[in-house]
Amino acid sequence: MLIYTTGDGVHGFTLDPSIGEFLLSHENIQVPKQGKIYSVNEGNYKYWGDGVKKYIKYLQEEDKRTGRPYTGRYVGSMVADIHRTLLYGGIFLYPADTRYPQGKLRLMYEANPMSFIMEQAGGAATDGRRRILDILPETLHQKTPLFIGSEKDVALCTEFLNGRSL
Repeated sequence: MLIYTTGDGVHGFTLDPSIGEFLLSHENIQVPKQGKIYSVNEGNYKYWGDGVKKYIKYLQEEDKRTGRPYTGRYVGSMVADIHRTLLYGGIFLYPADTRYPQGKLRLMYEANPMSFIMEQAGGAATDGRRRILDILPETLHQKTPLFIGSEKDVALCTEFLNGRSL
């Protein structure tokens, strides 16, 4: 599947192998405002800051009123994880940690393109403090944390990253 935007909505095209062409299969994709899936490499839990740890624990707690617990799904490929998030909602997290305090994803050619697509579909993307697309790059390979997905999920995650406690 090919996801495409020119800055006016997001469309998905699926390869039809019988004719060797991509056909419009998902017109005007809109990410749900809130999802029920989170995607993060939980093997790095011990290296995360307290805000990320508290947010993940919050998502794992049962609370029918808020639709929790969320389901954890992590493919390990940012493109695949964000594709699922785009279609079904939720949040993909690639936080900074004690080993990579600036994050690990590259702003210019990983975070920015995915953030542009997600925002065009009605979602949000942040580094935990700032909208990804508002960050002025200082170097070509500049790294950043990334929290991307459904608008409400990203907003709540940002609250936890900035000290919310329950």
